[in-house]
Amino acid sequence: MNSFSEFKFYQAFRVPVEKADGLRFIVDIEDDLGKTKTIEDGSLVDVSIGGLGFSTESRLLVGTELRISMQFKKLYLDLTGRIVRAFSNTLAVNEVVYGVELDEDQKIGRFLEQYVSSFSSERLRECLIDSLLKKPYTSISEGFETFSLLLSLFKDISRFGNNREFIESIVEEVVRVMDATRASIFLINTETNELEAFSAVGVEAKVLKFDYRLGIAGSVFTTGVSLNINTTQDKSRFNEKFDEITGFQTRSIICHPIHNREDKIIGVIEVLNKRNSDRFSVEDEKIMKVLTLVFSSVFHDYNPMSDNSQIRRFSSPFDREYAMVGDTTQINSLRKTIGKLKDLESPVLISGERGVGKTLYCQILHTEGSRGLKHVEIIDCAKEDPEVLQDQLLGKNLRHNRLFNCQGGTLILKEVSAIPLDLQRSFFQVLKDRLVPQFKLTLDVRVLATTTKELGHLVEQRLFDKEFYHFLSKAYISIAPLRRRCEDIIPLSEFFMRKECKRQGLLLKSFSKKALEKLVDYEWPANINELRTCVERAVLYNPKSHIITEEDMGSLSAPLYDDSSRGRVFGELPFVGDPHILLKDRIAIVEREMILMEIKRNNDNKSKAAKEMGISREALRKKLIISSQVLDDLEEKQRKSEQIKKNYSNGKKTAA
Repeated sequence: MNSFSEFKFYQAFRVPVEKADGLRFIVDIEDDLGKTKTIEDGSLVDVSIGGLGFSTESRLLVGTELRISMQFKKLYLDLTGRIVRAFSNTLAVNEVVYGVELDEDQKIGRFLEQYVSSFSSERLRECLIDSLLKKPYTSISEGFETFSLLLSLFKDISRFGNNREFIESIVEEVVRVMDATRASIFLINTETNELEAFSAVGVEAKVLKFDYRLGIAGSVFTTGVSLNINTTQDKSRFNEKFDEITGFQTRSIICHPIHNREDKIIGVIEVLNKRNSDRFSVEDEKIMKVLTLVFSSVFHDYNPMSDNSQIRRFSSPFDREYAMVGDTTQINSLRKTIGKLKDLESPVLISGERGVGKTLYCQILHTEGSRGLKHVEIIDCAKEDPEVLQDQLLGKNLRHNRLFNCQGGTLILKEVSAIPLDLQRSFFQVLKDRLVPQFKLTLDVRVLATTTKELGHLVEQRLFDKEFYHFLSKAYISIAPLRRRCEDIIPLSEFFMRKECKRQGLLLKSFSKKALEKLVDYEWPANINELRTCVERAVLYNPKSHIITEEDMGSLSAPLYDDSSRGRVFGELPFVGDPHILLKDRIAIVEREMILMEIKRNNDNKSKAAKEMGISREALRKKLIISSQVLDDLEEKQRKSEQIKKNYSNGKKTAA
């Protein structure tokens, strides 16, 4: 472990040398040809019984052998030594100070005695005070120690990187170098979804294992953000159960993530309790950055995979309970937002057509986030009776109240637009005050809401509470329908095929090329739900077929897909797909939708929205009035038509 022993150098060269002392100093090195070469600008900085420091602009390697000559008055001295450190007081100066360890300390004793005897009493006092008060270590910020350490460790890792004893030796040196009491390396076990201690100093490693989301180590592992905290000042992040297990009192923690060669976070290094301080220093943080590189190099091949893993980066999507499947830009963007939103406390509003995966997105946010260990409740607001819904959200019955049941966890509100307006306001007041008055309980619930309707439109029509809408949409996610991301149809069909075959205990099947083309060409009005049903039925009705062809699918009593052309370019916008409506009216409805979306994008600032669309504020107002009138007229016509049909039907029944 030469690398670490050379890293935090003891400042042994204590007696400063001044130019006025008249001490002559010559240092020679041997060049590549074996010839002796004098370092012309070598200047003695300080000296002690075991070594000396000298400065030069020459660049010398640690380990270089030196011949040194010194003369003070009539006393001459020839010595040999080697360079053991190199540092610079400032990056702006080209001069480097080298620390030299001397081979013979007996020769220099008499020399130092005579040299120090020439000091005045004031200078002797200054030297003594400086020796007593000076820190024992050279500061990492003074120069090249970090770089030297990396080079030395690279050599050690190349030779001993797979040796467990080598890693344990590094951990022991970490404790010494950082002046701490304990240190541990945790790696993820994807079979148990736990962080387990690979090596530890100050505690038995086998007792250190816990869910990958718990404690400081769990926070660093899941977020990738390093932490340096004092546990008494930041009790919210520190889990005291760990101290109960180990019988250890933790005061300070510094923790950094460890990556493998694929840049996946595979574990953390955690150092505890800085001696004589309530927090680790900035220099310790710099050391930890170096150590993170070191252990990332040691474990660069560590890449665990498991069917049981709850961690997205260590499990195949086919084996996860909740997975976002697809390779389109939209899906990749959704995956990124999961990473950004999963550990936040703010509500999230997810919009999109039925069957696009809004509830799935909510479940992934909960499972992978910091609340993933707690309970999740899902309420389908559109299917619940208003009185039952009120009882579930604000009721006094503990067994029925869903807010109480998911304390510390997540509440998912499906089709939040279906909540009655009065209940919206009452429920929002509870969420805003973070207090459940009937239980005198502080509310600790994260709310995730989904909707197939445009809540901004409902707010304008006074069918949805404005404050509640702004509260829910602090984070807003829109999921595109399947017809707008056709590239995801094939991976989704393969995903559902594999899950259904596994569920029914069948060998893995596949679709023929023409069958896949048919699936891709279809518009899937019910989105992913419809595709999943299609695949499940294909497997169910063809248990003996290894390749499911277009003919196999078409021969079913109920068609798996509809060949009729049902253009839905504009999604669920009313009347737009009706060819019997005038083109100008259909364009007005589409234009209205685009204007409302632009207004929403600009945070309800209509003037800004108009400017970005290249029209005046007045033109925007007129277009909204005209399009709203068109929509109202068409809805009125539709109501009258439905009433006529109803009356006609009732008349026929009466006649019969």
